[in-house]
Amino acid sequence: MPPRRRRGTRAPELGPDSAAKDPLGLAARIEPFVEWLGITGYAPDTVHVRRLYLRYFVAWCDERGIGRPEEITAEILERYQRWLYAYRKSTGQPLTLQSQHGRMLALRAWFRWMAKSGMLPHNPAADIELPRLPRHQLPHEVLTIAEAEQVLAQPDVATATGIRDRAILETLYSTAMRRTELLMLGCYDVDLEKGTVLIRHAKGRKQRTVPIGERALAWIDKYVTEARPQLVVGADPGNLFLTSMGVPFTPNHLSQMARNYVLAAGIGKEGACHLFRHTAATLMLENGADIRFIQELLGHAELTTTQIYTRVSIRKLKEIHQATHPSAKLASSRSGAAHQALDVPDAGEEG
Repeated sequence: MPPRRRRGTRAPELGPDSAAKDPLGLAARIEPFVEWLGITGYAPDTVHVRRLYLRYFVAWCDERGIGRPEEITAEILERYQRWLYAYRKSTGQPLTLQSQHGRMLALRAWFRWMAKSGMLPHNPAADIELPRLPRHQLPHEVLTIAEAEQVLAQPDVATATGIRDRAILETLYSTAMRRTELLMLGCYDVDLEKGTVLIRHAKGRKQRTVPIGERALAWIDKYVTEARPQLVVGADPGNLFLTSMGVPFTPNHLSQMARNYVLAAGIGKEGACHLFRHTAATLMLENGADIRFIQELLGHAELTTTQIYTRVSIRKLKEIHQATHPSAKLASSRSGAAHQALDVPDAGEEG
């Protein structure tokens, strides 16, 4: 039977003294490795996730009496990989392929580092095969222009938090920036005169400047002038968008806020911050924007990543096809012959 995690329990974690018990054990090798990741330029989010994944693995090893790096073999890693595949969360759902891939990728990097550092005579993860990830896919939900406007109209702009939320949604929609990029925006990163936003904390630590529309700028200006002073509590952290407690948003808090407004709009679609990113890119592409401009706007390193949006644009292609292709519809002047050829009853004919 596949391993399950009991409802209401947390994933296994290491005790605070695990590394101290054995300075040569697996647990003691985690922090030097993640410190090396930080020194060599890995993003804080990547460092955090890899530390977490390694702690999960060490906890799994502890339960099986495995405590030292030299005890790890390729067979043990394959066993762990099979365990990940069979693992079920409290909801009964398996780990996604992306999660399985990320956990094994962290192990591969960790053991490579230990082998290069002389802590191991060889790398047991050298030949490990990572789960094959599906090609980049977009969520099924992409908003139409009317649906986007309906979501944007949900915040109560008679309140300071409502003005803030409207400014956030407008910014996401106008710039197509990522959730984490918006969280890290500073008060001086938005240039009202030039109509641009400097994204300092982009993915891969690459800065980029993107345009922002006049309406979004107007809501940001209103928020900074009228609402933000009411939200600052004590020392100003400098982040553009603040919670009602006067602190920067967390990723989950921001996603939940956006998700609530999408649901409140009653459009029958789901999504949060990335929904606006996908919608902006798709609508701009459908309206004639060059895909290389979309690549620059989204901050994609490779054009192939951006090209997934061409699949979403099939909606627009279908509209054009129906309007222009001579065989897209059963023309009324030829309906009798067409229906007869297809053995389809004419309108009003009993089937």
